Amino acid sequence: MKPFLAALIATAAIAATPATAALPVGATAPDFATQASLAGKPFPFRLSQALKKGPVVLYFYPAAFTSGCTVEAHEFAEATDDFNRLGATVIGVSADKIETLNKFSVSECRNKFAVASATPKVIADYDVKLPVVAKSNRTSFVIAPDGKIIYAYSALSPAGHVSGTMNAVKAWEAAHPKR
Repeated sequence: MKPFLAALIATAAIAATPATAALPVGATAPDFATQASLAGKPFPFRLSQALKKGPVVLYFYPAAFTSGCTVEAHEFAEATDDFNRLGATVIGVSADKIETLNKFSVSECRNKFAVASATPKVIADYDVKLPVVAKSNRTSFVIAPDGKIIYAYSALSPAGHVSGTMNAVKAWEAAHPKR
């Protein structure tokens, strides 16, 4: 009974700790191109193009219209104007099909920011795959215009993703004032 209890406690401890972001701060963010949707309208998205405008908040989430992902989308929608004032672009990424994202971008993202469809390659390149299923975990990155990751945070709960990315963008902005 004792080994079983120890295994149970170890499993619970692992499940309770947040996952670590696969791509660490300082790594180069893999460029990718995919279909995205803003306000229900699909468009081609390329990370390298978005980075020309300033930092990118790239957040991966498991699936549109699930409870945690909906909460997270609402929180990012509320903060998008502040991110934009700082020159940052917000884009959510999941393995959902573009047809689903067209609806999610309107109802849950409230037409404030784009959501993109991640291919299995993008999920693998960012090493954000959930075990067993072909979906991403919940990981938020802030990527500087030079393509370097300046913030990475993984946690199953949506709490902390918006505040953490906002603080990272503010810190980057303070260190890189507009000329």
